[in-house]
Amino acid sequence: MRAIYKICTVEEWANASRIGKFTGSEVDRRDGFIHFSTREQLAETAAKHFYHLHDLVLVMVDAGQLGALLKWEPSRGGAHFPHLYAPLDTAVVKVVTTLPDGEARAEFLSNLPDEADAGNTATRLSNST
Repeated sequence: MRAIYKICTVEEWANASRIGKFTGSEVDRRDGFIHFSTREQLAETAAKHFYHLHDLVLVMVDAGQLGALLKWEPSRGGAHFPHLYAPLDTAVVKVVTTLPDGEARAEFLSNLPDEADAGNTATRLSNST
């Protein structure tokens, strides 16, 4: 499994859970695709785009389940980032984890479990969140 990750607000994810699909954040909708990050890109993404936000979740998805609508495109520093050109079906999400705030967030992201262990150690939020 090749895990990719999306950071979004608890409110955005609760809405996605209710309707069965995540159509993206405001930035995603503006750009025309859902921004994801790999495990290696995640801490920098969080620090650059989410440092000032609270009540966030980390959504883990198996990239292999997204098909041809997932594109790996150059972005920050020439690194290839996963971009999904379709709504994300919540049924394919492996794990949703509440992210801590502040310095604890950076530590949490730097200590994410290996992809094979992620489902065993993360807290899955219910669809009623």
